[in-house]
Amino acid sequence: MYGCSVRYNTKANYYHIIPKSTISMSLNEPAQDGSEPVFDESSGPERGVVPFRKSLSVPRPLFVPPLNFSLVEDGIYRSGFPMPINYPFLDQLNLKTIIYLGDIGYEKKKKKDDKKDKKDDKKDKKDKKDKKKEHSTHEIFENYKAWVATTDIQFHHLVMHSSQEPFISNTHEETQKALITALQLMLNRQNFPMLIHSNKGKHRIGILVGLVRKMLQGWCMSGIFEEYEKFAMGKSEFDLEFIELWQPELTYDVNWLPEFVRV
Repeated sequence: MYGCSVRYNTKANYYHIIPKSTISMSLNEPAQDGSEPVFDESSGPERGVVPFRKSLSVPRPLFVPPLNFSLVEDGIYRSGFPMPINYPFLDQLNLKTIIYLGDIGYEKKKKKDDKKDKKDDKKDKKDKKDKKKEHSTHEIFENYKAWVATTDIQFHHLVMHSSQEPFISNTHEETQKALITALQLMLNRQNFPMLIHSNKGKHRIGILVGLVRKMLQGWCMSGIFEEYEKFAMGKSEFDLEFIELWQPELTYDVNWLPEFVRV
């Protein structure tokens, strides 16, 4: 068996299959940690159990990327919301700019206003659950901002709500403003390396990257939709329609245009 050592135990009358990475190569040799090889002789083929060395430790990875982390272009990365376990990884990127497209911090006020109109007991219970969840996300966001404050990263929180039909959403204007700001920041290579992220790195960032592909790089729509679906794990017709139809005017300095801009 590849990567394993097979040995016959005459006392127990069965074979041991032992990973080479966890024990020494001979029964007479001590293990790497100085202990003797340990076998569970109470188990065997008749019980359907393959005995292994009891002490098996898996080292914790030093660097863990955020959810849905990927390279967009040289100097631009995309992801979901970074958690504390991801901070050491982000430190290695030497980021200059982070753009967060999301509504954490905005929802708290909105839900508090809506609560005044709810009197039903069943709805009150649901509000309590929402409040608990809201407190948790707010705490995560505050911890995140505290980490950013310890760095030299320029942090831009651009409020963008969850995906809705763009032509009837009352937050459509706010979403457009956030996307224009993000695109103009991406048109200045002085802001690189840059991380753009939303809560899960799927729909909102998918819209932003789709606009970059269409407006700045001249991709065909089929390629843009394919990339969007790769991260979103499915189609969102409103998002794809928005990418295809929206054509904002952008201002930029030609002296600092990134090399990936082709149109």
